[in-house]
Amino acid sequence: MVSASGNLKIGFVGIGNMGQPMAGHLVKAGWEVAVYDTDLAKAAAFAAAQGCAHIGSLAELGARSDVVVLMLPDGKIVRRVVLGVDEAGDHLLAGMAKGGSFIDMSSSAPVGTRELGAELAQKGYGLIDAPVSGGVKGAVAGTLAIMVGGDEALAARFDSLLSAMGRRFHVGPLGSGHAAKVLNNYVSAAGLAAAAEALLVAQRFGIDGGVLVDVLNASTGRNNSTENKFKQYVLNSAYNSGFSLDLMVKDIQLAMEVAEACAAPTELGHSTLEIWEAAQSWTGSNADHTEFARFILEGASTPAATDKVKASA
Repeated sequence: MVSASGNLKIGFVGIGNMGQPMAGHLVKAGWEVAVYDTDLAKAAAFAAAQGCAHIGSLAELGARSDVVVLMLPDGKIVRRVVLGVDEAGDHLLAGMAKGGSFIDMSSSAPVGTRELGAELAQKGYGLIDAPVSGGVKGAVAGTLAIMVGGDEALAARFDSLLSAMGRRFHVGPLGSGHAAKVLNNYVSAAGLAAAAEALLVAQRFGIDGGVLVDVLNASTGRNNSTENKFKQYVLNSAYNSGFSLDLMVKDIQLAMEVAEACAAPTELGHSTLEIWEAAQSWTGSNADHTEFARFILEGASTPAATDKVKASA
């Protein structure tokens, strides 16, 4: 267990599938934590179970926090939670004293993170980005890969806090963590797509899907999806990994935006995005990202699905 030190007061916004275990590790490590979620009942239940505080407004959370950890769906929500809308409405800066800091662990747009950091610096606040990889399983185990971007001294100040949730990698200046995260998810999405297509071909050729996954995992074709997703969530039709297909598509889109901003050619990346967007259209909203494999196995070869892939190209 990581031991907390000093009297640092931590606010945590976003008590979802990932946020609950992450905040729980901070409490168990001895940090003084208060939580907020738009679902006030969920935040209250979490606080009661963990023995920490729950706060009913963002301004109040900001007022009692030295640093606020943000685990939210995207950077636009992060910006609204921190700054409000035209500085109006309930938001963290309405209560936080100057000199406070923010740790954005969400999957936010890297360019937007740099813009937010510049605005906060002008107002007297610090920001580092620290998105994570490892899914709900890693969040529960406290073994997340945490990609940290921002000022090294500020990142070092909060290193022991972050260490309660996983392994830290300082990858560069502000926004670099978010860039590394979406690039990682692009590579993950491409690997899942390749494995799903291989599984489709294998099954049509008469090879059992489970046997092919075993072969891949004993061979050079293995990847995170073959090891941790196909038998666990796909072949048993569970499709409940805890990470949504919508968020995966969003991360691939952000990865391609970073590539375009850097004038880097990414033909495979854009092809990957096209087929994932087609899967998103086929599955509908609120699908688990492992349902991409269901799209390939059940729907990608149908005329309607083929038309959607062509239309998105």
